[in-house]
Amino acid sequence: MAPVRELTVGQVAMRSGVAVSALHFYEARELIRSHRTAGNQRRYSRDVLRRVAIIRVAQEVGISLA
Repeated sequence: MAPVRELTVGQVAMRSGVAVSALHFYEARELIRSHRTAGNQRRYSRDVLRRVAIIRVAQEVGISLA
């Protein structure tokens, strides 16, 4: 079985259609998680894409993220 490949913040933004700044906001609100590489870059697991999709739907129906 191949190891799970992690995604950069740019890859998550591109695949989810969400701005990088929005991802940083979601992370600050603890809606998604990342970890940092030795070079201090964010890395996300693939399940973050699903969480971002749920966050977007919640926003569309008027649920506040605050």
